[in-house]
Amino acid sequence: MCSAPIRPSEITPEHAYLSRRRFIAGGAALTLGGVGARALSEDWLTGRGFRPGAPIEGEETTPIEYATAYNNFYEFGTDKDDPARYAHEMTVDPWSVEVTGEVAKPGKLGIEDLLASIDLEERVYRLRCVEAWSMVIPWIGFPVKTLLDRFEPTGSAKFVEFTTLHRPDEMRGQRAFFSGIDWPYVEALRLDEAYHPLAILAVGMYGKVLPNQNGAPLRLVVPWKYGFKSIKSIVRIRLTRRPPGTTWNMLQPREYGFYANVNPSVDHPRWSQASERRLPSTLFSPNRIETRMFNGYEEVASLYADMDLRRNY
Repeated sequence: MCSAPIRPSEITPEHAYLSRRRFIAGGAALTLGGVGARALSEDWLTGRGFRPGAPIEGEETTPIEYATAYNNFYEFGTDKDDPARYAHEMTVDPWSVEVTGEVAKPGKLGIEDLLASIDLEERVYRLRCVEAWSMVIPWIGFPVKTLLDRFEPTGSAKFVEFTTLHRPDEMRGQRAFFSGIDWPYVEALRLDEAYHPLAILAVGMYGKVLPNQNGAPLRLVVPWKYGFKSIKSIVRIRLTRRPPGTTWNMLQPREYGFYANVNPSVDHPRWSQASERRLPSTLFSPNRIETRMFNGYEEVASLYADMDLRRNY
């Protein structure tokens, strides 16, 4: 995939990107549970028997040092390396997720209770950013439907709203004077999109629990949509009858549509979406590839069979 191979000396040691995560029991386990809950460790993941995902034919997985050091998480700053630099300031223990709205059994669960009895699996997905760069990442997670069904959506539920943690004292981007974003960050899907088998809630990547900068301890991954739809560090889920307002769509509706399906024929107002820069890449070896409709996940096309995808972008 890459025209410029990564030398061993360039690869960030695993302990470096996790060095600021809180470990217990001699560094073997990462605390993610609620008060008094057991640690969510690497052994916890393998012990749950998540299934390896099939590799993407002809595409290599992005090296971990790129996926954990180059991303957008504006809660920690607008530069690509700000999340890796500052996300250790976010506390992930304890953590809970509240589910409300059009459900028969609303409630709030600690992360360990939320994951109880859920089978985890690895999904190797393309990630396409609206900024026209992309990666291939092995996530560990479970279908969104598995969690939503636990709260029994009513017949009136048509949309699913997700909300990121709002904690300005730990998320410096939220207290930035010129951020321009009305925090907390909110994203949403139609219920049938959330129920599609490709849509997952991730708790890990590269065989390990999620680093803070990648959305620990729970994030959405919707591989056929631009990356900003895959909201990180989720604390609330609300099912609604009508389309919820979402952060980027409300901020710049011409540039960021509600659906945000990857579509190479619909350009961003300021750049083309016909191709993408697959990371890693360099100035002299940009590694550009053609962008595929729905990011290559054509099995979701039936969700939009009667829609004008140029108008509903």
